[in-house]
Amino acid sequence: MAAGASLTEHDHSADEHPELDALPVWPTETIAVLVTTDPAPHAIPVSWPVRAGDRRILISLKFDRGSLARLRERPQVALLILGGGDVALCARGTATVLADGMPGASDYVPVQIDVDTIDDHRQSAFTVAQGIQRTVLDEAELDALRGRVATLREWAEQQNPNTEG
Repeated sequence: MAAGASLTEHDHSADEHPELDALPVWPTETIAVLVTTDPAPHAIPVSWPVRAGDRRILISLKFDRGSLARLRERPQVALLILGGGDVALCARGTATVLADGMPGASDYVPVQIDVDTIDDHRQSAFTVAQGIQRTVLDEAELDALRGRVATLREWAEQQNPNTEG
């Protein structure tokens, strides 16, 4: 089960929305959904978000993505994470571009999400056994993704040496 209270402690009435105090740990290969606005909502899949602290997430976005342009204009974003180990949450907060490129991946930029609210979407009626799954068709792209995630983890560790996960 994800970090935080037990499922029975998270059963709330329809007019009360449960929140977590800290981000749980999710599996590395989790696919998340990033929501930006323009002013209408736009949602895109994001590969392997990195937990960088109790209320901080790092992701990489391709430099020419429309979502990157939108979050530069309107930095309030939401990141939906459905991962194995019964992780079901929506992290809402402010996105910041950390650099104009990444080492070894100049066509990607690192983005930090400072999380204000963590909506807990776990339910007592079911658990999330595994997140969104995909099949790798291009090993070179998989290696590049692994490299970007390693860089994000290094940055997270440098900014917060006590980060786990």
